[in-house]
Amino acid sequence: MIGNELRDKMFPDCPVRNVLARTGDKWSLLVMHELAESGAPMRFGILHKSLPDISQKVLTQTLRRLEEDGFVRRTVYADVPPRVEYDLTPRALSFLEACRPMIEWVMAHFAEIMTSRQRYRGE
Repeated sequence: MIGNELRDKMFPDCPVRNVLARTGDKWSLLVMHELAESGAPMRFGILHKSLPDISQKVLTQTLRRLEEDGFVRRTVYADVPPRVEYDLTPRALSFLEACRPMIEWVMAHFAEIMTSRQRYRGE
């Protein structure tokens, strides 16, 4: 069995590892989900309120990474004060469509998983 450190050195450009490391973090999928559910571009403040556990700094970092990878489009309007909106690109919508079976599986099995965790902990 190849150790993780050695595997990372052997396959540094693995496309699956590369993309999933960016989209599989704690917030990226949730941010994309919120933007998809809104059905319209969202301002930063509204998006932040819809994800109350995320800090402004982490939300900013997450949006920048998603924008860098072409999942989120950031639009700045020349209003006073300036207005910025975020929405999903076709790439993000395609990605979310690919994730849909996994999300449906999680929703169907979540109660069982929580029961297993409690049983494992002896609760």
